[in-house]
Amino acid sequence: MITEIFPTFTLQLGNLREKISDDDYFELCQLNELLVIERNKDGDFDIRSLGGGLDGMRSAALTSEIGGWAKENNAGVCFGALTGFTLPNGAVRAPSVAWLKRERWENLPDEQKEKFAPLCPDFLVELSSSVKPVEVLQTKMREYIENGTSLGWLIDPINKSVNVYRPNADIEILEDPEFVSGEPLLKGFTLNLKEIW
Repeated sequence: MITEIFPTFTLQLGNLREKISDDDYFELCQLNELLVIERNKDGDFDIRSLGGGLDGMRSAALTSEIGGWAKENNAGVCFGALTGFTLPNGAVRAPSVAWLKRERWENLPDEQKEKFAPLCPDFLVELSSSVKPVEVLQTKMREYIENGTSLGWLIDPINKSVNVYRPNADIEILEDPEFVSGEPLLKGFTLNLKEIW
């Protein structure tokens, strides 16, 4: 039984990678609900524990803000933490919050919606925490952008900073901002960071 929070570690699978199907991997994730088991581009498993209360509160605030905007705007669909997406490079990642354009989501067959959707989110947020250090998330943010994400925010509550990622652009670093804008992709959306800090 897991009794303590621990950071990410990689479980090397070696030759077993070829024997574990996508369905087997999905079932493994469902059977181990107290773990977050992401698959990296090499086919190995990046495993971490669930976060604590403060991490959960921040994640809920993010999901609520972005989800509320998405419902009102209706141009896309919002997903909370622990939703897996299969990226074009084969990795399966679960950002803190994700958003997909509605037509991309609706074009998926129902059986793909039930599992790890084979899409890279159009927009996503990664929230650093004790189990998701900034250094690990910086690598993941680059991976998201390389696989098709149009806008990504890496939010660091400890240092009160937001790193903004876009394709073919330098990372924009915002120090202690009150708000961060999702324009032009997320029309009319501005995230209030008061509840995150």
